[in-house]
Amino acid sequence: MHSNLAKPRLLWLQGVTCNGNTHSFLNLHSLEQLLSKFELLYHPSLPALFSLEDLSKCHQKCDILIFEGTYDPMMQRDGISLEKWLQHYSSCARYVIAVGTCASFGGIFKASAPERSSGVLFDADKKSGPLVTIEQKVINLSGCPIHPEWLEYVLMMISAQKEILLDELHRPRELYSNLAHHGCTRNEYFEWKVDAENFGEKEGCLYYTQGCRAPMTHASCNKILWNDVSSKTRVGTPCFGCTESDFPRRDLFSTKTNMSIPVDVPLGVSKRSYLTLAGIAKTFHIKRLEGKLIDYKTVR
Repeated sequence: MHSNLAKPRLLWLQGVTCNGNTHSFLNLHSLEQLLSKFELLYHPSLPALFSLEDLSKCHQKCDILIFEGTYDPMMQRDGISLEKWLQHYSSCARYVIAVGTCASFGGIFKASAPERSSGVLFDADKKSGPLVTIEQKVINLSGCPIHPEWLEYVLMMISAQKEILLDELHRPRELYSNLAHHGCTRNEYFEWKVDAENFGEKEGCLYYTQGCRAPMTHASCNKILWNDVSSKTRVGTPCFGCTESDFPRRDLFSTKTNMSIPVDVPLGVSKRSYLTLAGIAKTFHIKRLEGKLIDYKTVR
């Protein structure tokens, strides 16, 4: 580590943000235990060693810089441009962690005002952000918001000085190599083309009519459950692909089709193969599955 202290020095800064990733992180069950392994220089919602005013002088150094929100070059903190803050603290940090899709790829703010915001740390198109030029430093934890245990995993790996393998978008492979579809309790409905028609239904696949992006989204939401008990698809809400670099897309909760054929098909399967398999599956009628839908709609 760059610091002489036994514990890595951790700094959490924010750009333009809804604070969603901060709130998610505060829900971590083992938060106190995790933070005991670090020297917390600053966090917007937690007790820390320094105030934002102290850090504005750019005299301190950190080992880990966490950045939340999107980058706006016109933004200032205590009269200091956000650009200067990030240039200083990212240059001395060993790791720079972008928490949330806004920090990783621009997210909602980039979609609404592309001329003012961008993925600050690692841009999916340009392969590097405008401020952090050493790509090896960057770890993207995309999500809207991130799962708190994803950040815990990364920080624990850093604390233990273990290597974190990254994908082509600098996301940890351990967390993003699976699809959100993996572990979904509705997979049997997906395989046999039994659809849920409305949000909140306990049975049925959400892909065909509700726009679920789980078969195309790299995330471990259905393997590492929220609060250890649930996920979007488990409660009948479609995955909207918030961990991907193209989030958000228009018409999140509808499946785009061309002549009744889905425009996007599950990753790793050719469209021709998918249509062949789907056509075969639709010729079967699995009463065990379809019966559950009928029973549920009857008592609803």
